Amino acid sequence: MPANLIVEPLDRRPELAAMQSQLPNLWPRFMQQDPTANLYYPDVEANHPEHVLIAYEEPDTPVALAYTVPFEFGSEHRRELPDDGWDGVIRWAAQDRDRDTRPTLVSALEISIRPDRRGQGLAQVLLAAMHENVRRLGFTELVAPVRPSAKHLEPHTPMHEYAHRTRPDGLPEDPWLRVHARAGATIAKVAPRSMVITGTLADWREWTGLPFDTTGDVVVPQALLPVHCSVEHDHAVYVEPNVWMRHPVG
Repeated sequence: MPANLIVEPLDRRPELAAMQSQLPNLWPRFMQQDPTANLYYPDVEANHPEHVLIAYEEPDTPVALAYTVPFEFGSEHRRELPDDGWDGVIRWAAQDRDRDTRPTLVSALEISIRPDRRGQGLAQVLLAAMHENVRRLGFTELVAPVRPSAKHLEPHTPMHEYAHRTRPDGLPEDPWLRVHARAGATIAKVAPRSMVITGTLADWREWTGLPFDTTGDVVVPQALLPVHCSVEHDHAVYVEPNVWMRHPVG
């Protein structure tokens, strides 16, 4: 870890909460339209402060954020990680909170690094901090519905094929999958519908600047798969696959 970088969870340092809004939202605009996110982010400080990590440089310069969420896993209807990945674990966590169900597993949700600090090894630092925090909270494993960072360059390649490509050294070809693998993670499965984002054609035009005037698949910058457009029904749907990875942390 860089000598001047500090990583703290919000339950230990609640006064750091304001730093969350000081970092820019780095996701493409269409990726910010997943309604499931509203079950987590608006109330995260109240519901899961121990699962929010703030990386900053003293005295008060935010550098990165990391979010995880706890959920119950292993009961009768939850023996497999959900095919609806990112959306799925957020829904499960919300259900567990409402039912006062004790969580048994933690999922990573996001690591966000300030653009001018990327390429400095901070992703590995934040993953290590996640591991340490999960151990602190009494869990022995971390899972993650990982969004491969270079998959958008091959929107027509099936995720099952892409995710399992490896380099000669045996590590994943994709850079972000490789970061997780170097941290000790292994691929569990593909989550074929990890995020589902829908909207009218006017919505998608606003989000992307593209015409969305022809029925069929539309390749959208930064999307991992094409967006399906239906002019006849005035809607378009993006179903994003992710890759479930398991991190032992005990």
